[in-house]
Amino acid sequence: MLFHYALVDDLITKEEFEQRVEKKIDECGDLVDEPTAAMMVVGELGREHVKIKGLCAKSSLFSFFGKVVDKTEPKEFDRADGEKGWVATLLLGDETGTTRVVLWDEKAGAALDVTAGEALEVIGRHPGKNTREIYALALRKVSIEIAGPVLKNGNASLSNEPVELDVLLVFRGEPRTYTRRDGSTGEMVEALVADATGTARLVAWAPDLLRSVSPGSCLHITGAKPNQRDEGRSYSLDEKSTVVPTDLAVSVPFTPPGSVGDQGIYSVTGEVKQVQQPRSFTARNGTPSWVKNIVITDGSDDLNVVLWGDHALVPLAAGDKIEVFHATAKPGRFGNIELAAGRGSVVRIPDERAWPIVFSGTIIPGPGCTFIDNGSERYLIDADFPTGTELQVTGTVRGSRILPEEIVPVAITPETVTAHIASLKKALDE
Repeated sequence: MLFHYALVDDLITKEEFEQRVEKKIDECGDLVDEPTAAMMVVGELGREHVKIKGLCAKSSLFSFFGKVVDKTEPKEFDRADGEKGWVATLLLGDETGTTRVVLWDEKAGAALDVTAGEALEVIGRHPGKNTREIYALALRKVSIEIAGPVLKNGNASLSNEPVELDVLLVFRGEPRTYTRRDGSTGEMVEALVADATGTARLVAWAPDLLRSVSPGSCLHITGAKPNQRDEGRSYSLDEKSTVVPTDLAVSVPFTPPGSVGDQGIYSVTGEVKQVQQPRSFTARNGTPSWVKNIVITDGSDDLNVVLWGDHALVPLAAGDKIEVFHATAKPGRFGNIELAAGRGSVVRIPDERAWPIVFSGTIIPGPGCTFIDNGSERYLIDADFPTGTELQVTGTVRGSRILPEEIVPVAITPETVTAHIASLKKALDE
């Protein structure tokens, strides 16, 4: 009874809960046992069991059933105050998905008593705003059948042991500098890879591992360490890892738009059916950002896709082919499904032609974006300059966007003003 009371201890007293349970048993004519009656009382108070899929809700407390998929042994660690602590983790699943259940201190010993395939009843809460884990307040074995579990993105293990991968390199970013805890600096590269089970984020703490390989290459990777705390699959590489090209053909498994669920990580491809203008907003860290809504279709089903950040500035028009990798699905505002492509996602226009350019023009504002315009041509550009600034940009054109490699301010002269006026007059006359 104490197990179920933990679900409602913020609503009623322990004495009142016990009274309600006894009353429920009497009402049912002794046809239910105490745990069943307790569950019925909990349900009447609005704290019913949810499927693992429902653990993403904003409730402060959850109760659910799950089948043990994997577990870690209890591990001792040192707390910040010098005291010893213990922690273990269970991977539980049902027909709607999987979740990590973290057992702290005295509860960690329970991991020694459970085996794969057993069913557990868990009461727990999310740690802060992290909805990918549950900290267990109470748990017990139960004799029920649990369907599934559904293992999304090939994530069926809690192991952090390095693995070997044969993958397609979808995207590789540029090296970035980071600061270590001791104040020293280093470089890292983020990438996105894919294999038969889906896409995965890849972080190389030794950038040279990825420096000589290009997107579209198939790679054999050793020493890839799984990061189980990230949503979807994620791996990190260090000096002990290796990356070499391979002749093994690896392709990206795209999900049809009509088969995208309301949770999980997906890659989709289709034709742009509708596209809105990007809208600007201020991110939580105070920096400007953008968002754009589009609808894609495969001819049979449509899917709403929300593009965030720089992805929102990718020039798109109805009829364009598009590929979206490693995007997160969620229920939309009006009951439909949305696929959100933000940090960690890749948005690509297949077979988009690129060419080098040296372009001079004036910075002008657009609807949530910035253009450089010379009076007859204009391109989208990611550049933080005041409106009216004259620039010469050396870079690469992709679609209607310049990816700058060098930006040099240009002094405004009477000749350049006259040239702009002449170009504008010619455009108006045409």
